[in-house]
Amino acid sequence: MSGLLDRIPDAVAMRCLAHAPLDLHPNIELVSRSWRAAIRSDELFEVRKEVGSTENFLCVCAFDPENTWQVYSPNCDRWLTLPILPSRIRHLANFGAVTTDGKLFVLGGGSDNVDPQTGDHDGTFATDEVWCYDFVERRWSPRAPMLVPRAMFACCVLDGNIVVAGGFTTCRKSISGAEMYDPEKDVWTPIPDLHRTHNSACSGLVVKGKVHVLHKGISTVQVLESVKLGWTVKEYEWPQGPMAVVEDVLYVMSNSMVYKQEEDDDTWKMVASASEFKRRIGMAMTSLNDEVYLVGGVLGPDRLNWDIKPVSDVDVLTVGSDRPVWRKAGPMKGRGTIRCWTQLTI
Repeated sequence: MSGLLDRIPDAVAMRCLAHAPLDLHPNIELVSRSWRAAIRSDELFEVRKEVGSTENFLCVCAFDPENTWQVYSPNCDRWLTLPILPSRIRHLANFGAVTTDGKLFVLGGGSDNVDPQTGDHDGTFATDEVWCYDFVERRWSPRAPMLVPRAMFACCVLDGNIVVAGGFTTCRKSISGAEMYDPEKDVWTPIPDLHRTHNSACSGLVVKGKVHVLHKGISTVQVLESVKLGWTVKEYEWPQGPMAVVEDVLYVMSNSMVYKQEEDDDTWKMVASASEFKRRIGMAMTSLNDEVYLVGGVLGPDRLNWDIKPVSDVDVLTVGSDRPVWRKAGPMKGRGTIRCWTQLTI
């Protein structure tokens, strides 16, 4: 990695390269072999942190194309496509996804593949497999499998470690088991079980440094602040609907409105109308920087039109402003129901 820039020390050249946006890296590495080595080095990503040039991205996996992840950069309003996830499972669904240490992890799930001629299902309801995408090496690699195969489970990052809990195992039975993954050691360890399990899919989110596990349609929320303390059961009267956490504040879209949770945790403030998205289902509601994103989904039928239309639309609400308004962002390259999503900082 010598001679990056003529008559300029490599250390200085690396600091210059560190300011280049991630979406330009494939073009930059075409300059020379030394530039390619620099762009694909761990050193460059460490320098990016030092000079404060890290970027926030949105990672999304849609129904179409199959097993393909896309990454959105708000800086250039562009979507990048990652290599196809090399899982043996076709049309992977009901899996978990998180990012930590600049890497994307895809965990568990099962097949949504059905033979259109026979109607036969693939037969894989839940798997224990774990995949990691390294943005430096630009490739997927398998990691240590989970202790228990699971689908439709909660998945979060707590203090750099991945926490999975609940869901359904291979026999389609709901489970209360939970486990934690150390990305540096590539090791899974069991942690205290959930206090309760329900015969429904669960999801997880982190608010104020605590993991919250929610079951659809149920007010009971199970909270994990630390592994040593275990889970506690809370009865929250949260609005029902898609949720996103923006700068440690919870937002919910319910009854065609977007609500913000106030500091007392029991009061909700309406911040914007979402009536224009009433027919849109299967979309992702997530956050990036200080904004709420609605990504993809399908337009469901109404009394005038019974067709179902997959969409690639991306709508953004800047909740940090005094008068939040919706705007359009660059559409996905894929379309349809969003299978999973997560945020990435690199």
